[in-house]
Amino acid sequence: MTTLLWQHTATQLSALMARGEVSSREVVDAHLDRIASVDGAVNAFTEVFRERARADAERMDAERAKGHVRGPLHGLPVSVKECFDHEGLVTTLGIPAWKGRVATRDAAMVTALREMGAVILGRTNLSQTMLFAESRNPVYGQTANPFSLAHTPGGSSGGEAAAIAAGMSPLGLGTDIGGSIRSPAHFSGVAGLKPTLDRLPSRGQRSALAGQEVVRSMGGPMARSTADLVMFLRALDPARMTALDARVPPIAWQDPSAVDLSKLRVGFYTDDGLLSASRAIVRAVDRARDALEARGCHVTPFTPPDVARVIGDYLAALSADGAKSLQAAVGDPRDLDPVLVPLWKLAQLPDGARRALASVAELAGQGRSASVLRALGEKSVADLWRLTDRIRGARAALLDVLDASGIDVILCPAYATPALPHGMSKNFTLASSSAIFWNIHQFPGGVVPVTRVRADETTRKPSRDLVERHAAKVDAQSEGLPVGVQVVGRPWAEATVLAVMEAIEASARGDALYPHTPVTPR
Repeated sequence: MTTLLWQHTATQLSALMARGEVSSREVVDAHLDRIASVDGAVNAFTEVFRERARADAERMDAERAKGHVRGPLHGLPVSVKECFDHEGLVTTLGIPAWKGRVATRDAAMVTALREMGAVILGRTNLSQTMLFAESRNPVYGQTANPFSLAHTPGGSSGGEAAAIAAGMSPLGLGTDIGGSIRSPAHFSGVAGLKPTLDRLPSRGQRSALAGQEVVRSMGGPMARSTADLVMFLRALDPARMTALDARVPPIAWQDPSAVDLSKLRVGFYTDDGLLSASRAIVRAVDRARDALEARGCHVTPFTPPDVARVIGDYLAALSADGAKSLQAAVGDPRDLDPVLVPLWKLAQLPDGARRALASVAELAGQGRSASVLRALGEKSVADLWRLTDRIRGARAALLDVLDASGIDVILCPAYATPALPHGMSKNFTLASSSAIFWNIHQFPGGVVPVTRVRADETTRKPSRDLVERHAAKVDAQSEGLPVGVQVVGRPWAEATVLAVMEAIEASARGDALYPHTPVTPR
């Protein structure tokens, strides 16, 4: 059976063009045709640059014909999350009030992609303000998961995940502040990497919480295989990345193939103490653990320290202004996505009222909800400084724990459940705890697809807790959905993360339940 161009991975397409078997124009046209065919059902793209993409592809072909090749991304179609500025276009983050915000220059990563010869197909959808685990907003509508149109592909980089999973793009660029690359990768059966903070340029990458620096977002690649992520990173010139954004240290990327897996000590967990993972996710972590043990890794149980406090600090930091920045960004509260309304209201409550609600929740046996209520709300400058100091101290303490145990890599869930039915990220922030924990510590983390949910994995133990009951409703509708696992490394050790991801993928890819992509939306 002939493989169509849109079905190839990014590395395969790069190799085909390098051998002269296909042109960039042919590859780009194939993906533009695929977008025209299936994006009506998925709604992954906010804009498609049809004419410019074709012109750029022809220019890359002309350069190649003259012997000038810019690197492995030369002529390769890519997609980019809507939060990255493109000169002359608006960057909205799904906020109607931002529809007049026209960018005066390209974001640094957009510049980098074009300089490397990549052909940008278009921009992809995201959650409004990029603060919840779906990709829906009143400007561009709702993006669906190609594996199940009744489910979200995740957020906030869900448009990227959906485009890649459906074969509309072979490689994309997302961002991640609380799992926004990793959750969509897990939900959609693709691979994604959130590098160490400041590993890639962030200039021109917009945020609804501009100036919030306690926990910052990081851009990273998404694709259908780990090899594609490796190719993307190899294409980057560290010195050029520093020139584009002075926060980026000019550190060379290491080669994952040079990592000796037999020397790695891998810690793993499936329950961080906040919300237990779905049965299919536990099985996926176990499957990945077995794959690593077969490659000679020493695998040992690991308990992440102080998770409840760390997640509370994350929520406290993002709400420290009492939602004033969010209010100013959105303007009319009628333009706010329903998922954001509860957090918007709670963050603006007087401290006494919010604490009273937390006490009521505690007495009702809703400890998880009480912890969220206590964390939210406006902080004084002195309180914010103390919070920041505690967060920085927690990172150092975590590194001490890893040093004492000799652990190099962590294997764990990316999210507590499989993909959510549309609208069900509301009041479900704690499901992202396994991703948020590593954001706040600024560690690199990737997600690799492993399996799909079986029919016997759609139930949970009965619970009075509202968050657990919410998770049970999600699980009940999850049969057949993709499941990925998260691989976390020490700061600047992306090569180790990618080497472990490649080993897991190589082992799991032949399994009957492996979530092969691209898929046709259904």
